[in-house]
Amino acid sequence: MPQTRLYVTASRDEANRIYAALEFAFEEEGYPLAVVELDEDRDIHEVSLYTEDDADLVAQRMREAAGGIAIEREVLPDVDWVARSLEGLKPVRAGRFFVHGSHDRDKRRIGDLAIEIEAGLAFGTGHHGTTSGCLDMIDQVVRRERPRNALDLGTGSAVLAIALAKLAHIPVLATDIDPIATRVALENVRLNSVSAYVEAATAPGFHHPIFARRAPFDLIVANILARPLMRLAPEMARYVMPGGSLILSGILERQRDAVIAAYVGQAFRHVRTLGREGWVTLHLKR
Repeated sequence: MPQTRLYVTASRDEANRIYAALEFAFEEEGYPLAVVELDEDRDIHEVSLYTEDDADLVAQRMREAAGGIAIEREVLPDVDWVARSLEGLKPVRAGRFFVHGSHDRDKRRIGDLAIEIEAGLAFGTGHHGTTSGCLDMIDQVVRRERPRNALDLGTGSAVLAIALAKLAHIPVLATDIDPIATRVALENVRLNSVSAYVEAATAPGFHHPIFARRAPFDLIVANILARPLMRLAPEMARYVMPGGSLILSGILERQRDAVIAAYVGQAFRHVRTLGREGWVTLHLKR
């Protein structure tokens, strides 16, 4: 069945609002979403959703979720939506990190911790507010705490695991429930020459034996979604060592207090919240 791209153009602030509304509305379906800047001077951005389901039904749900917006569509037979969604994305700076594609290698500066991420069947390019927020928080926490053993839970493209390895030069376990994401993560780990530090594995939950073998961790990074993070709080408490830290994201601003409460109930304390584009990244300590 051909794929359909449903999209809307808007200002940056409105595009971010629409993106957040759609991500929440379609959380269970997991439809790919992307925000692309079309014209910086005129503040024109485009939010796209990709689906192989009934496009009329999905477009109607988009309108309802985002407040009656007009939806346009484009049929994309045999198109790699991930590669398409990443076309034209500019490199991202977050803390000391510089996340870029191969076409922007010439923009690297002396002192950058450069991370090269290409289009693949897993998300995490640094452009979303949750990923860039995590990169900023990693930069701050690693400098202060100097962790020795880290976990990137729900690694996706492995951008956060690569960041940890390049910054701290420590062992990092990068796991995902999706074997395709794990394959992409391994490719990016090799591309960024951190295979000596990062081990990527497909693991559907903390019951997988790799966690017992590699734990305890003094830093766990998880850029997932608020509800799964809340469910994982007891297991996070078991696998992070006393005095260790969590960096959690994928959390909307309105979900912040509920996530913090779930972790305070497991004897974590909230250290800092970093907000970005309607999302928050939390630093918690055991």
